[in-house]
Amino acid sequence: MLTDLQLRQFRCFDSLRIDFSAGLNFFVGRNGQGKTSILEAACVLLRLQSQRSSTLAPVTKLGARWFAVAGSYDGHALDFRYSTLRRKVQFDHIEQRGTSEYLRVARVVSFANTDIELVRGGSEFRRRFLDFLGIQIEPTYRPSLRAYERALRGRNMLLKSVLARPREIAAYDPPLLQHGTQLSALRVGLVERLAPFAAEAHREISGMNESFTLAFAPGNAADFAAELAASSAQEKRLRQTLVGPHRDDVTLLVDGMPANQFASEGQQRTIALALKIAQARVFATQERIQPLLLIDDIFGELDPERRNRLLRSLPEHSQKLVTVTTMDWLDEPMAGPVFELAGQQLLPR
Repeated sequence: MLTDLQLRQFRCFDSLRIDFSAGLNFFVGRNGQGKTSILEAACVLLRLQSQRSSTLAPVTKLGARWFAVAGSYDGHALDFRYSTLRRKVQFDHIEQRGTSEYLRVARVVSFANTDIELVRGGSEFRRRFLDFLGIQIEPTYRPSLRAYERALRGRNMLLKSVLARPREIAAYDPPLLQHGTQLSALRVGLVERLAPFAAEAHREISGMNESFTLAFAPGNAADFAAELAASSAQEKRLRQTLVGPHRDDVTLLVDGMPANQFASEGQQRTIALALKIAQARVFATQERIQPLLLIDDIFGELDPERRNRLLRSLPEHSQKLVTVTTMDWLDEPMAGPVFELAGQQLLPR
């Protein structure tokens, strides 16, 4: 479990320290007080990435040049310092050249109101969902993803250039095909692992006899190389790579119908929650690791019955950091410390 967390020059905070308990930890306060930033700091500490932003630059406090997060997880001392010039990672007080040992310690699942975009938003939200899981459980996922992104950026840069020659563009095809094929195969495996857990969680939260299925929708044909070559003329006209894993998607169906078109808002929120619970169950049952659950102000959006079903569906033994604007929604008191946040100051209730 995450025992403590210290942050400096992080988002709205100059400095803050928090000591956590196992199980539930509640953070109460009005919007704009920094509740979400505390959850983000926990994610950055444990995974060296934000669940809110694709880069870490926005995390640095306005006017500062760096930020730092530190804490203890399962007896290990973790410390991460970031600036535009350098990143410093320490594991048990020893500076690390790589991050593999550091990242092996903890797993994270993040719940937020914006998760509804997993259902009704563009494919980039569902790819990011898969990537956040894949990077945590597959050692080859991050290298494959980063290598594919580098090849894609280089290729697209040349496609946008009027001076680029065909052979220069073609030089990026082998790494694009190699790493893209690896990345898609990893994503297929992730969807297969998630699908039964998501269907189970959907039944538990909805309380209805609806079927929920998800399937991988690749961004390229089985013969990636042939489709890439066939799209060459259109690529030159549109000046971008048109096929590949950057177009991957996940199809979400309720009773065989596309959820983004036919599901109500309540159903869409249930689907988003089921997907996140499926992530947690992959960690808990297949990886034998209890993830830290970051639950950001989602209970107020749910009706009481669905809220109670969600609470019962969360992994029992996982530590949970929960942000809320009020505790009035609770039907009965729940065990766990409650911290009140006001003016970027944290006070135990």
